[in-house]
Amino acid sequence: MRIRDENKMTTIQEKALEMIVNEGFDGLSMQKLARAAGVSPATIYIYFKDRDDLIIQLYLQQRDLFFNAIIEGLNEDMDFATALKVQWKNRARFAIENPQTTHFLEHITYTPLYNETFKTPGPRFLTVMKSIAHKAIENKELAEMPFEMYWSLVFAPLYNLVRMHKLGKNMAGEPFVLTDEMLESTLKLVLKAIKP
Repeated sequence: MRIRDENKMTTIQEKALEMIVNEGFDGLSMQKLARAAGVSPATIYIYFKDRDDLIIQLYLQQRDLFFNAIIEGLNEDMDFATALKVQWKNRARFAIENPQTTHFLEHITYTPLYNETFKTPGPRFLTVMKSIAHKAIENKELAEMPFEMYWSLVFAPLYNLVRMHKLGKNMAGEPFVLTDEMLESTLKLVLKAIKP
């Protein structure tokens, strides 16, 4: 049995992420990945059962990087407005600094493999987020609503601003840069909209 080499595994994952972002999921073959990573196809199977397992493991790894970045500096005792401001800044920073990961995480949600990821236990992220939301409802800082509505009202505005920032232009095609002032002004409006 061959010994696992963490450096090789990291290289395989990095090249897989790069290939998926640049060529789509259909562009990822084990032969092409092996060439790009400088390993034999057999080496990939030391770390992953098959192509789907590779994609799922890559998703879980990148998801956890994203979730850990979101809760950085977040304290469950913060008031809701402060907690949301920390999250918005963390989410925006991560999306801007990690475009490949953001692209990959977004696009895997439209594949059947996304459902496979729900079989894994959720990270600490879910516990922290639920605690903050429940406390905000109790303190009348947040109206009670279905999760889908909450996510759409609270985070969709942020991700639209980040998307325009990454494109470098707004919906009218004019130059656009997301500033801290714009982020905070938008957040204030969101907070007003979700109060009971």
